[in-house]
Amino acid sequence: MFLVDALPAPGRFVLDGPEGRHAAAVKRMRAGERLLLADGAGGLAAATVLSAARESVELDVAAATRAAVPEPRLVVVQALPKGDRGELAVQVMTEAGVDEIVPWQASRCVTRWQGERGRRSWQRWQGIAREAAKQARRSWLPALADPATTGAVVTRIAGAAAAYVLHEEAVEPLAGLTPPRSGEILLIVGPEGGVAPEELAAFEAAGARPVRLGPTVLRTSTAGVAALAVVSAATGRWD
Repeated sequence: MFLVDALPAPGRFVLDGPEGRHAAAVKRMRAGERLLLADGAGGLAAATVLSAARESVELDVAAATRAAVPEPRLVVVQALPKGDRGELAVQVMTEAGVDEIVPWQASRCVTRWQGERGRRSWQRWQGIAREAAKQARRSWLPALADPATTGAVVTRIAGAAAAYVLHEEAVEPLAGLTPPRSGEILLIVGPEGGVAPEELAAFEAAGARPVRLGPTVLRTSTAGVAALAVVSAATGRWD
């Protein structure tokens, strides 16, 4: 699958630029092979390669289809992990179908997104989400929000249809709940050191429910994708 700014009309179309270069030089696509074009906003079109140049491919594009907006909207508030664990989290959550990722600067985060370093880290996450969406053949690209403070997360909770804080000491299992099938569902993933008591209290006061995933404690880089799987199955998004 290759991403374009806007889906072309049916007929001949030249895919060039970075995506065309990737198709021609990296994937080495040749006449007769088939591919998908997506606009990242639900639009998808099948195409057949007519010819390939050094940095572009000429396509015969079929009529496009457009997928409905996913419901419910699944948002993961991801505390900033150490090292490259954040990149792993973004990759697997995108493959699992997350609709938005909110980088959260939790009080116990060792990693700090500040200044130019923070900007580069955000751009890295955005690039990983884009490539993971292509690999998963998603017609909808996930959004990557600006880094959020705990106060900003509290505001998101207040406007959500449901919000769940993944917490190893919670009694209520996420798999035992019946999440809403419309609106926005927030899944809040803490850092390696866990969600601080004052953060948990603020989230609960705003309407979030602490939940556990199971009998084991997952890393911050894998807890989000596990929670997405549970909620996607419960809401019918994986039907």
